[in-house]
Amino acid sequence: MKELIISELKKNLDLSEEQLSNLIEVPPTKDLGDYAFPCFPLAKTLKKSPNEIALDLAKKIKSDHFERVEARGPYVNFFIDRKTLAKETLGKILKEKQNYGRKKINKKVLIEFPSPNTNKPLHIGHGRNIILSQAISNIMEYQGNKVIKVNLNNDRGIHICKSMLAYKKFGKNSTPQKSKIKSDHFVGDFYVKFAEELKKDPELEKEAQEYLKKWENNDKEIVSLWKKMNFWALSGFKQTYKKLNLKFKKEYLESEIYEKGREIILEGLKKGVFQKKQDGSISVNLEKDGLGEKILLRADGTSIYITQDLALAFQKQKDFSPDESIVVTAQEQNHHFKVLFKVLELLNSKLKNQKHYSYGMVNLESGRMKSREGTVVDLDEIIKELEDLSLAEIEKRFSKLSKKEKKERAEAIALSALKYYFLRIDHTKDITFKPEESISFEGNTGSYLLYTYARAQSVLKKSGKKIELKNISFLNEIEKSIILQLSLFPEVVEEAYLSLSPNIISNYAYSISQKFNEFYHSIQVIGSENENLRLVMVKAFAIVLKQSLLLLDIKVLEKM
Repeated sequence: MKELIISELKKNLDLSEEQLSNLIEVPPTKDLGDYAFPCFPLAKTLKKSPNEIALDLAKKIKSDHFERVEARGPYVNFFIDRKTLAKETLGKILKEKQNYGRKKINKKVLIEFPSPNTNKPLHIGHGRNIILSQAISNIMEYQGNKVIKVNLNNDRGIHICKSMLAYKKFGKNSTPQKSKIKSDHFVGDFYVKFAEELKKDPELEKEAQEYLKKWENNDKEIVSLWKKMNFWALSGFKQTYKKLNLKFKKEYLESEIYEKGREIILEGLKKGVFQKKQDGSISVNLEKDGLGEKILLRADGTSIYITQDLALAFQKQKDFSPDESIVVTAQEQNHHFKVLFKVLELLNSKLKNQKHYSYGMVNLESGRMKSREGTVVDLDEIIKELEDLSLAEIEKRFSKLSKKEKKERAEAIALSALKYYFLRIDHTKDITFKPEESISFEGNTGSYLLYTYARAQSVLKKSGKKIELKNISFLNEIEKSIILQLSLFPEVVEEAYLSLSPNIISNYAYSISQKFNEFYHSIQVIGSENENLRLVMVKAFAIVLKQSLLLLDIKVLEKM
């Protein structure tokens, strides 16, 4: 419907479609119309007051698409004709279906996530990373971009050596199979064990540093142990990724690229971009950029995160030549990536649009999580807990289902609960995760949205009729409100894309589901005089809600 307003305004104003689109607003109350156009920006050019401009425009716009157009102070308010609204919006949704709101931007975007360390299993923080990354990938693809998903496995460094050393000292040649523990959890247990034993014997820290030096010097025994534990960690990750339906175009290993990073730094040192300190370490001074001094290579020659990140940036460009490259990590890494991108700039790299997409921390009700203390909630465990909670709800509500159906629905509901809980909140904000709250079938939850979608499908199935738009006789206020909100879906997706904010789509999905449930409880559909139009509305709603959920990477259920 916004396009109709833009078309009418263009006849009277020398502004582009994009300029007009950016100015048009949705008023806060119904008495101010369905859309409003502010005239403040035109005052200087037209040399009139905004109120005068609004009056002139309102008089000039004559169209059957609007019930009325009126000036209210500096605004032109548009009241959409109900039949036009229904015909244009519902007709478009039924015709375009899963393509409703799509665009063809045709840009190649590379997104790197979740970049785990191979000394512990994926935790709930990684869960937020993956869920956000999947959602923004879906949104970018929906707008016509080609998205390339890659992952970096941080499989070398002091943290890896701590797990290795603990296994060597206390593992007694055990294996995940013998212990009947998922392989990445098995490795993580030794990282926690190291922290526990360090309190008794501080010398373990030096031993871990020696392990790192030996690994970088290709010590056969250390490398053999590293390969074994690395395999366990990566195998466990793959099982979790499969659960989340996550596939990568390519997975990088820090162990295979960090030496290239060292070469880049040494070359930068020769060119005078970096400096060698008295202790032998190599640094870069970024104080004039407000970023301080950053060590790039340790005094003993061993690498740190930025060493391999420099190499990876060049490698990703070489492998895929993306128009834009995004790295997704927690906000704790904000400074790191500012430094990284500045260093790349100093090296005169020609890398395109390097971006860091960060998100807030995930906390428990008991406080902040800490890996080395074993207080982290593992992603596998939280998914299992949510599945158990979902199954308990299903047992209460749908006891006649088969055991297989209950299990499948519990898994779908659990993942929808987890994903939606994270995606409904602005990604920059911290979250305190509450499993019981996330799984509720009432309120602003993934379960509520799945239930609403299944309810719409039930109405359509019960009608048993072919759904097609025919004559439109009348729309009441609830019907108009729903259709108007359905018409906003393309704008909602575009806004979510431009800001990479999945919570915009989450909030939209919840809002329109609330309106649909109000409609469902207060208005008869099947057997009513307006049955045809109302069935079309139900179908259009189901299409839009399904697309909203798929953008959030949430699988819908046709039946609950």
